[in-house]
Amino acid sequence: MFNLVVLTGRLTADPELKTTPNGVSVTSFSIAVSRRYRAGEETQADFINIVAWRQTAEFITKYFKKGTMIGIEGSIQTRRYVDKDGKNRTVFEVVANNAQFVESKRDGGNTDTATDAPASYSNTGANDFAEISGDDDLPF
Repeated sequence: MFNLVVLTGRLTADPELKTTPNGVSVTSFSIAVSRRYRAGEETQADFINIVAWRQTAEFITKYFKKGTMIGIEGSIQTRRYVDKDGKNRTVFEVVANNAQFVESKRDGGNTDTATDAPASYSNTGANDFAEISGDDDLPF
């Protein structure tokens, strides 16, 4: 089975770093993600709940603020709980494994971001892809 989510969107509020009783860093926030639409229609957005743990949570809370464009890679998780009225509820959220900047400061990114900010917090390297010389080498 496969559970992979890749999103880009803007933070709807400043993320806040919290710590569990065991000392694990965590942050929960939502991003506004544009939805495809037909020509002539107004752009629509979905608001996706995100949770990040440990170093990913620390990276996000340090370098991202409300309105900043962010790229998220993670997986969908569900959890159930009983609300204060005794009703069963189910929450769908994305658990972020990696986060990265999507826009530069020049392009409208966060101008308050520290100048020593890394480009992303990701598990993949920039040299993971090989150059393809021509269309004859493509498998499709």
